[in-house]
Amino acid sequence: MLTAKNIFKSYGSLQVLKGVDLTITKGEIVSIVGSSGAGKSTLLHILGTLDTADSGEIYLDNNRIDLLKGKQLARFRNTHIGFVFQFHHLLPEFNALENVCIPGWIAGAKKKAVADRAMKLLDTLHLRDRMENKPQQLSGGEQQRVAIARALINNPQIIFADEPTGNLDSKNAKELHELFIQLRDQFNQTFLIVTHNEELAALSDRTIHMKDGKIIEPILENGPVI
Repeated sequence: MLTAKNIFKSYGSLQVLKGVDLTITKGEIVSIVGSSGAGKSTLLHILGTLDTADSGEIYLDNNRIDLLKGKQLARFRNTHIGFVFQFHHLLPEFNALENVCIPGWIAGAKKKAVADRAMKLLDTLHLRDRMENKPQQLSGGEQQRVAIARALINNPQIIFADEPTGNLDSKNAKELHELFIQLRDQFNQTFLIVTHNEELAALSDRTIHMKDGKIIEPILENGPVI
């Protein structure tokens, strides 16, 4: 479903990505691991169209997305890609339900249809009783689940998650791991996750190890993180 070919990226004289090739199939949970500075987050941001490569090609369902620009890119990103970050980036003036609805409203969908889907997602994520609460009234784990519902609202083809458990305690991190698997099983949702969390990586369908801007080992089936 997602294919990256020969991705290079430099910042000044620093070469961060050195010819990365990657393929993700629908319904997979794939984790990218490696030491700080390996290029994991840079790769994720390029694949998610938040950053641009110096060279290479990126395809999502056979559509070449690295060539999209401006409003066309913004519209494609909003309707086809979901993002979950270490920090949830919820808007404090809106409640949980409204935060989830915002990408759907931006996409131009009917308000009632968006709200109905948002309520179903929040119910699935065990937040039925927290829909009217604003972010500051929610725990860290609850806020991250709201962010996941927001990422799912437009039924994206893939969700990119950058250190999604990095700001959570071990209990909430474990619950988030289980939630990703539930969403994969329930919605056939595809995830590409950058993580330092070995437990999350071990639960993924595949684990990719990066070092010095390259993928340095074959993709492992539920294998150990080396």
